Amino acid sequence: MRSSLSKLFRPCTISRTTTIFSLTHTLNNHHHHRSMATTTTTTDSINPTNTRIGWIGTGVMGRSMCSHLIKAGYSLTIFTRTQSKAQPLLDMGAHFASSPLSVASSSDIVFSIVGYPSDVRSVLIGSSGALNSLRPGGILVDMTTSDPSVAVEIASASSAKGCFAIDAPVSGGDRGAKNGTLAIFAGGDESVIRKIQPVFDCLGKVNYMGGAGKGQFAKLANQITIASTMVGLVEGMVYAHRAGLDVSLYLNAISTGAAGSKSLDLYGNRILGRDFEAGFFVNHFVKDLGICIMECQNMGLALPGLALAHQLYISLQAHGEGNLGTQALILALERLNNVSLETKKASSS
Repeated sequence: MRSSLSKLFRPCTISRTTTIFSLTHTLNNHHHHRSMATTTTTTDSINPTNTRIGWIGTGVMGRSMCSHLIKAGYSLTIFTRTQSKAQPLLDMGAHFASSPLSVASSSDIVFSIVGYPSDVRSVLIGSSGALNSLRPGGILVDMTTSDPSVAVEIASASSAKGCFAIDAPVSGGDRGAKNGTLAIFAGGDESVIRKIQPVFDCLGKVNYMGGAGKGQFAKLANQITIASTMVGLVEGMVYAHRAGLDVSLYLNAISTGAAGSKSLDLYGNRILGRDFEAGFFVNHFVKDLGICIMECQNMGLALPGLALAHQLYISLQAHGEGNLGTQALILALERLNNVSLETKKASSS
């Protein structure tokens, strides 16, 4: 009994405050959970020697994020609809599972980053979703940009099965994923979020935003900001072009002033070089902005900049450009004005 309690009360290494909270929480609930020793996930420290990670979705973002976890020494089991796309991760030592159920049965924490809210619900709490085989005390972490209501639904379903769920969408695009510098917006039980911070630290910087669904609300606000920033960026470029400026020189000039932005840094030269490869798909951005508009209706908010950006991105889809990156917005502005920046290539710098 003594050794059992010693393991149960092993202090967390995150912070003194979190340790005290976790111990108090464990003391208050020890009798309730004594038949579920595995619920000590929230009090045992997380590290590669004792934590098995599952991952669902290895697309543009997920592939790079998984590679950081493998390099950090974590045992990783992955599932993606097209196994060939996961081959680089399998070559690094990841294990492939045949379904979300199979991923969860061999994992302590299951991450997901998929396409749409319907996908999130399916892979996590659907009939063959991960929650059905996740052990009590296990943790689901959804990093997809999705409906806040879906995050709340998943958290409720997880709690009913003695598990935990965190909504943790990210910002930073493909470069942030490759460099491990993503901004992570986390919603859910703060003690659980702090507990798994060592895993988040492999991917970027985690920011606690509040209870279930608040991570998603923060990411949607982030997308609203990016949408109008992207419109401003490409409109400025079209204006500079029509005014006869060298657009590359123009971008360099404004990059250190008040008009500087992450969007400019990430996409300015890509646009000039006609590089529209997706770091983040137009299709997925339209989905995100559509969720934002739906939430605005629920809140009674009028955000005309959001609505305009949404319409411009939908026009890209209408031209069959949904699988391009969000920087392809320049194409919509070029068509509106019957101009093309294509001859204004990025400079060698």
